[in-house]
Amino acid sequence: MPRYIALLRGVSPLNAKMPALRACFEGAGFTNVRTLLSSGNVAFDAPRRGEATLARQAEAAMADALGRSFKTFIRSQAQLRALLDGDPFQAFELPPGAKRVVTFLDAAPAPPPGLPITKAEASILAVNGREVFTAYVPVPGTPVFMTLIAKTFGDATTTRTWDTLHRCAAA
Repeated sequence: MPRYIALLRGVSPLNAKMPALRACFEGAGFTNVRTLLSSGNVAFDAPRRGEATLARQAEAAMADALGRSFKTFIRSQAQLRALLDGDPFQAFELPPGAKRVVTFLDAAPAPPPGLPITKAEASILAVNGREVFTAYVPVPGTPVFMTLIAKTFGDATTTRTWDTLHRCAAA
C-alpha cells in the first residue's frame, strides 16, 4: 500500500492538536498514520488513489471531527524522495545563510512565471510542475519570502522547509 504525506496549510499547535489530526486521518480510513512536527504534516498509508481524492477525504474528516478543515496537499512518499534526490537548489549559488523552502501548489502554473523572481532577500528560483523552489536569507520580522510566494502564486499554497521535507519523506 502506498505511503502518502499530507501537507496542511495553516496548521499550528494553537489551532489543531496533532493527536486530533491523527484521529481525523484514521477516521478517514487511512492507516499507519503519523503526525510530524507540529505544523500540519501527516504521513499515512492508503490504497492507491488520486491525490485530489485523498485530500478531499482528509478535509472532510477534519471538517467532521474538528469543525474546520485545512487546505490539504498530498504527495506520495516516493514523490517527495524523488524531489529531494533531484535537489533543484544545486543548480544555484545560494548566498551564505540562505534557507531553502518548497511551496506546494494544486496545479502547475500556466503559464509558468519568468524566473528568477527576486524581492529583497528572497528569490523564487525554479518551478517544477506543482512545486516552487525558493531561497531566502532570513531577516527578523520580515516574511519577505512568503509575501513573494503569495504575490506570485496566490494563497492556495503551503510551504515547507527543505529539512522538514526530509523528515516527511523518511516518515
